[in-house]
Amino acid sequence: MTPELTVIVPTRDRPEALARCLAALGAQHGRPWETLVVDDGSHDRARIAELVAAEPRARLLRRDGDGPAAARNAAVREARGTYVCFTDDDCEPAPDWAESLAGRLEAGATIVGGTTLNGRPESSYVTAAERIRRHLEEFTRARHPGRGFFATNNLACRRELALELRFDEAYGAGGEDRDWCARAASAGHELVFEPVAVVRHLPALDLRGFWRQQVRYGRGAYRFHRSRPRGEREHRQPASFYLLLVRGGFRDGFRPGLLVVFSQVATAVGLLREAWSDRGGA
Repeated sequence: MTPELTVIVPTRDRPEALARCLAALGAQHGRPWETLVVDDGSHDRARIAELVAAEPRARLLRRDGDGPAAARNAAVREARGTYVCFTDDDCEPAPDWAESLAGRLEAGATIVGGTTLNGRPESSYVTAAERIRRHLEEFTRARHPGRGFFATNNLACRRELALELRFDEAYGAGGEDRDWCARAASAGHELVFEPVAVVRHLPALDLRGFWRQQVRYGRGAYRFHRSRPRGEREHRQPASFYLLLVRGGFRDGFRPGLLVVFSQVATAVGLLREAWSDRGGA
């Protein structure tokens, strides 16, 4: 049976997380679907292939470590579904996740994003990281309805749109989803929020991982703002954005609040590194 939707999952060197993700995707119900796993240069490729082979609805694509944007673009080209749903290997979608997203697309929406929950609330690092992501999503949606931002761990659109509007492969692991959403909105596509499409996010973060993640986000933020048309200001965040972010972090706890503050230092480092690189180190 030809699938109506394709779930796309980039992965690299996280077989345990991928196994959880595939188990959750195997429990999806609704219209016919397929799962397309993109192994983006894992060291143990045999293990990834074994996990994918164990899931009847899953197929495997191999890449050579070109990054998540290139992995998603390659998967979109190979997808057989009318709709494509994006998630990450460290996520566990709820059983009705894909059907909820596809239903909104079938009803006329062009781009749909869902609710992403913190799957590791006991971790201060994950709690802080999820606070930062959620704050950016909620703040931009409230400020610019229909022109917000959805992370690619919980995002869906028609395949034809994803073929036309590719992810920018110049980005590293951070910022390509924000850029894609901004370009989609600028092209006149409305971004619709579907709260019942739920994904649990379970990243494995420690202090080093948190720092590196936020530095990557800083580098991605520099590239994002650098690529915006001259004079465009709607994506520049006011001071209230950062004030509310820090307040929200401390509402989650003292340590998550400190990590949110710490993240701004890491983001600044990433911005400066990318600016230096962009200027050829001059």
